[in-house]
Amino acid sequence: MFTELKTNTDYLIDYSTTNHGSQSNHIDADFNLVNLLRNRAINQPQKVAYTFLENGETELINLTYETLDSEARNLGAKLQSLNLTGERALLLYPPGVEFISAFFGCLYAGVIPVPLYPPKRNQNLSRLQSVMANAEAKLALTTKLVLGNIEKHFNSTPDLAALTWLTTDNTQDNLGDQWYLPELGTDAIAFLQYTSGSTGNPKGVMVTHKNLLHNEQMIEQAFSHTHKSSVVGWLPLFHDMGLIGNILQPLYLGIPCTLLSPVDFLQKPYRWLKAISDYGATTSGGPNFAYDLCVNKITPEQIETLDLSRWELAFTGAEPIRAQTLEKFAQKFAPCGFRKAAFYPCYGMAEATLFITGGLSSQEPVVKTVDEEALTENQVVEVTQEQDHSITLVGCGGEWLGQTVKIVDPHTLTECENNQVGEIWVLGDSVAKGYWREPQKTKDTFDAYISDTGEGPFLRTGDLGFFCEDQELFVTGRLKDVIIIRGRNHYPQDIERTVEQCHGAIVNHRSAAFTVQVQGKERLVITAELERRYHNRRRQTSSVPSHQERRKSDRRQNSEDLGFETTSSQPPLFEEIVSSIKEAVCKHHGLQVHRVLLLRVGTIPKTSSGKIQRYACRQGLLNDSLNVVYDSKP
Repeated sequence: MFTELKTNTDYLIDYSTTNHGSQSNHIDADFNLVNLLRNRAINQPQKVAYTFLENGETELINLTYETLDSEARNLGAKLQSLNLTGERALLLYPPGVEFISAFFGCLYAGVIPVPLYPPKRNQNLSRLQSVMANAEAKLALTTKLVLGNIEKHFNSTPDLAALTWLTTDNTQDNLGDQWYLPELGTDAIAFLQYTSGSTGNPKGVMVTHKNLLHNEQMIEQAFSHTHKSSVVGWLPLFHDMGLIGNILQPLYLGIPCTLLSPVDFLQKPYRWLKAISDYGATTSGGPNFAYDLCVNKITPEQIETLDLSRWELAFTGAEPIRAQTLEKFAQKFAPCGFRKAAFYPCYGMAEATLFITGGLSSQEPVVKTVDEEALTENQVVEVTQEQDHSITLVGCGGEWLGQTVKIVDPHTLTECENNQVGEIWVLGDSVAKGYWREPQKTKDTFDAYISDTGEGPFLRTGDLGFFCEDQELFVTGRLKDVIIIRGRNHYPQDIERTVEQCHGAIVNHRSAAFTVQVQGKERLVITAELERRYHNRRRQTSSVPSHQERRKSDRRQNSEDLGFETTSSQPPLFEEIVSSIKEAVCKHHGLQVHRVLLLRVGTIPKTSSGKIQRYACRQGLLNDSLNVVYDSKP
């Protein structure tokens, strides 16, 4: 299965034959991630590949290609000596370069890595156990600290205790000379990307070397990357956007990447933009909420210290992209050189490796304002922003590098016309091989054909959207999350946006709208996180705090109370919030809210990448497992 290492020249790759920057989707048969890193280590040994910032501010580690290759060979040889080639290895690492070395160490050994988020102290391990069982993993790689936390659970989790555990932050082995190159064709599985589980149990997407190389080439072309580009990122490395976008894309191009941890960004969003400013990054990005955090938390004094003029591409995706967020961010950070044209809305998912569609990097985001009521009938009617019941959608570009994207009626399986909402289907070299050990789910998702033409096989994304006349893709929601009441479609994210804007006590991006059956009819339920300072309190007055008041309050210390007390002459705060939600949803969507549950902050079910799990909220309601502050149950 393996070939012995002869000379270093075995790894040299002629980049002139790999069609970088061309429109061809041909990839050399011998080109894989192992050869790619080996080539970098031979031709650019001392070039810094990754810089990790401690506390998001101070350089902690600079990892060169030569050092990364050496660490990967050392770990690869260790895994080969344990006869683990072909096995799956769980990667349980905190943010940092240890994850990168372990990931490539697995690839160097022919071991299939399974990136996962390390469980927090006292966190339920059921998801980790579920992934381990599905992947049939025999090995886990981690750090001493993470293993110490997990070992405490070994008595109650014998399946985890039975794994072979290796810590890589204390290894003294020097086995690099014993390493030999595994035979890795482009169709070999590079890693298993377990889906975030926003609509069900996590499934292991089989991502091949060919998938990765095709997707990296698409990103290079769509983002207009060059050898002069540079990246700053805070996204989780175990997630597809962080791994493929912030780790593998810089390696693919041989450009530097500066990393900080997600926690450091969330605690102080200024750190992200300061890193972009300090390192002159040309590319960086994240989900919609990241830009909202910057708008809400970064002060005018901090803005004066930033230079964002070199930030050429600010990608955004992974959740609904809000035009208002882009506009506010562009306005706030224009004084330090940020240009609205730098925004790059895009669309993708793990089942298609990462990137599916994006626009032209040189143009401003494309927006379209449509009639929300027509959208419930799967039709797109363009209107002005001033019209009642209008909604502004942000376009996510179009096809790249020979990939095909179609909008298909999910019931008839025929292709939709322009400006008609249907399911997004994808065909191309970035579409993964399927789900690990899930043949029926693989067939249902990855083996779809258009009924009247026979074209296929397509990946069924489960997302809804439409193409406009210019072939710009607009994503409107998730097929399984669409709320159908009295025969009309309603998108939960639109209802959730209304909920979050109607009262200052509701936490942004932390609500879920779904339906339950009550006496044979679908009824709308809202769950929403309540700002911490409002827990178990009553407002002294019944006025609704404005967004400006809320922002001022956010800047106060968390320990500061606002003088709440219960009075017989004033309505309780929770009833007031519920009333505001019901009135807003009725006014904007024509729907009656059956029940509202206000939750403690930080407790609404979410995926590892931060997406709201609406199905889990519904299940939590049914089994009474939500952390509820107030329930308006009739």
